[in-house]
Amino acid sequence: MNFSGERRSDQCMLWIDAVGGYWVCLGDEVVLGQPDRQGTADVPILGDLSSRHARIRRNGEGYFIEALREVRLDGRLVREVGCLRDGSRIQLGESVHLLFRRPHVLSGTARLEFLSRHRTQPSTDAVLLMAGTCILGSKPHCHVVCRDWPREVILFRQGEGLYCRTPGDFEIDGVFHEGRGPITQNSRVQGDGFSLSLEAVT
Repeated sequence: MNFSGERRSDQCMLWIDAVGGYWVCLGDEVVLGQPDRQGTADVPILGDLSSRHARIRRNGEGYFIEALREVRLDGRLVREVGCLRDGSRIQLGESVHLLFRRPHVLSGTARLEFLSRHRTQPSTDAVLLMAGTCILGSKPHCHVVCRDWPREVILFRQGEGLYCRTPGDFEIDGVFHEGRGPITQNSRVQGDGFSLSLEAVT
């Protein structure tokens, strides 16, 4: 959490009913580290870490991790920068373990899963590094697997805005939309068989 109380326009929380919570990062660069009062880390992780422990960058369709403190990638010490691939295992310090996933071959969005007991503050199930689209649905290639959902819901970026797309009618903040509609970082979205909320990170 950013203890300074300032709103982080490039981050939000995604709460999916009956599924879990996800830290969403919209920027091309994120810093992983221990939370502090200055909100130094973009992704604050409760663990024995520096406040700026590692930086992940998205460059086009690829992802790279820069070691600011001790980082291991697939068991090997990262001297400066390492290339992240689907299935890469990241170790920050002595005990924080993450799994890097790129589940959808047509999307640049990636997911960081916690392999160790550590979590973000506030606690979430995973971190989504959102590129153009984020796919929620029942299939294994979705960025968030929602096993009981009857259809896919796609969050996507267009210009500076965020939008939601799914077949048929659904509701955004009490207003019905057909097929797609704009969302904010404080929106409630629900439709037949699914519901989710976005919450701005402050």
